[in-house]
Amino acid sequence: MSTTDTGKTTTGAGQTTDGTGRTTDGTGRTTDDTGRTTDDPGRTTDDTGEATEPVPASRHVGVSADGELGAAGSQLSTAPIDTVVPGSFGGVRKAGAVGWLAWTGREIFGWARWFWRQLTSMRIALLLLFMLSLGAIPGSLIPQSGTDAVKVQDFKDAHSLLGSVYDKLGLFHVYSSVWFSAIYILLFVSLIGCIVPRTWQFVGQLRGRPPGAPRRLNRLPAYATWRTDAEPEQVREAALKVLKKRRFRAHLAGDAVAAEKGYLRETGNLLFHIALVVMLVAFAWGQLFKSEGNKLIVEGDGFSNTLLSYDDFKSGNLFSTDDLTPFSFELRKFTGTYEETGPNKGTPRTYQADITYSVGAEGKEQKTTVKVNEPLEIGDSKVYLVSHGYAPVVTVRDGKGNVVYSEPVPMLPLDSNVTSQGAIKVMDGYRNAKGVKEQLGFAAFFVPTFAGAGKGDMFSQFPALNDPVLALTGYHGSLGVDSGLPQNVYQLDTSQMKQFKDAKGEILKSRLAPGETMTLPNGAGSITFEKDIKEWAGFQVTQQPGSDWALAGAFTAIFGLAGSLFIQRRRVWVRAVTGADGVTVVEMAGLGRSESTKLPEELGDLAALVHDQAPTKPDADADDLDPDPHPDAEPPVPAAGKAEKQ
Repeated sequence: MSTTDTGKTTTGAGQTTDGTGRTTDGTGRTTDDTGRTTDDPGRTTDDTGEATEPVPASRHVGVSADGELGAAGSQLSTAPIDTVVPGSFGGVRKAGAVGWLAWTGREIFGWARWFWRQLTSMRIALLLLFMLSLGAIPGSLIPQSGTDAVKVQDFKDAHSLLGSVYDKLGLFHVYSSVWFSAIYILLFVSLIGCIVPRTWQFVGQLRGRPPGAPRRLNRLPAYATWRTDAEPEQVREAALKVLKKRRFRAHLAGDAVAAEKGYLRETGNLLFHIALVVMLVAFAWGQLFKSEGNKLIVEGDGFSNTLLSYDDFKSGNLFSTDDLTPFSFELRKFTGTYEETGPNKGTPRTYQADITYSVGAEGKEQKTTVKVNEPLEIGDSKVYLVSHGYAPVVTVRDGKGNVVYSEPVPMLPLDSNVTSQGAIKVMDGYRNAKGVKEQLGFAAFFVPTFAGAGKGDMFSQFPALNDPVLALTGYHGSLGVDSGLPQNVYQLDTSQMKQFKDAKGEILKSRLAPGETMTLPNGAGSITFEKDIKEWAGFQVTQQPGSDWALAGAFTAIFGLAGSLFIQRRRVWVRAVTGADGVTVVEMAGLGRSESTKLPEELGDLAALVHDQAPTKPDADADDLDPDPHPDAEPPVPAAGKAEKQ
């Protein structure tokens, strides 16, 4: 035993003892005062012979001291490093005005950079996305002025205090409010600020090569080693071919092969963020430039895509009438058939509208059929079939028998069996028996399949025209249309009108079958329910740019998220060096971004492929032993004393 100048003691067995009492033998294992032994792979063996778990590799990621992972464990992700709030960014402030200005500039710049990093972090982006979804809830529950201004006014009339609060908070126009727009813009900025630097960093990683092998491969979570007679160059070439065949990016780096796989994980992550930005832009573009209008058309009537032709119309803030696609169409026939028996009785089987349309002022007429969820697409516009009803044809005559009104009257359905109501308004051309100009009005109920007299109120049993009946109640006087105020065409304003009464002084009302006539009292004329009953169809013409981009963004976001969740980015190193005894020592290790049970399995498969070309060197001691003449015989058990001595 000898002592060196450094205070370390070397025993005859090759063991070295330093001043701390720890002993290092020739194998590289270290024994401390407690008798526990630590070897290179990071396992600790106590004096009972049991080994504890190795040190987790995550503790060593990015550490370069003492031969740890260093660059090999870095850049497995492009996620920015989260920082905590420091005490001050300005540092030491020097005396004088110049020192104060310099310190203030560093402070402002530091805090601005810190806030920017927080805004572009994933945590803040998810928080803003959650706030955006919460902000959309009142837009779905509270009437919106852009969708239905009448309901908004009704809500304000019914809830004066709550309505004023909602109005100040912008809850009647959520999607155009300041607070919703602020969340929307912050989320947009957060995503852009996150995508741009990560994209450049990822491009740099793609252009580079996998980092070289760390000094101690046995510290990685997946590790394998063996000894072989093959030359180190042969082992490295075999490993390079195996890794490239498994679609690893691999190259020779010193005495090892460095390989990496799973770049699609970060690609999916970036695609997910980019898709969110595309969706946000598409939704914003669609809301600003959208248009939506509804039109009820009776068979034989037509429609031109102009603002005045719509029954109701709403659009985005930046929409212009010049953006309307020029087209027109005519409803030739509506066809509806229904289930007549069974639990689905009354359910539509055929529900379609045959139309003739033309594009532009001099476009060629074309015929097509519009069905539910199968719209007619013309340019950026889509024509949807959304509703259906009946328009009984009525003829009104004055006391002299002159026809003053003969038109189909659309009726609005009240239930699934198309029990309908409407109003017949004769505004011009009528004179009563005394020759005085008057206006006539009839409150009408229509049923396509009458339930029969004595069975309660007027209602329909089936949506098809099996037994149509029209119930009328007549009024005369002023309809109030001359005041210039808008009216609902399906309702009567009877405030300035009187009901017709029969000879008994009772209200005049009647139920008419097709072809029947109700005669008005005192020579006031008559009204006839014609046998010709037409049908009408309700169409919705929408123009929402950006919807295709939003759909593409949604699908891209789903696939990107799936890739970022299920694809694991990992690195593999294969080192082959010549040992002290001249035998090649092969080491294989793998490292992933997170702990996974698949990494050791994959490393085992790769090691098996490399091992096939560089098999394990047989044990020399085992080759020198004589073959067992009795392979089935049990080996002799050594004596206890001999075993202890050994």
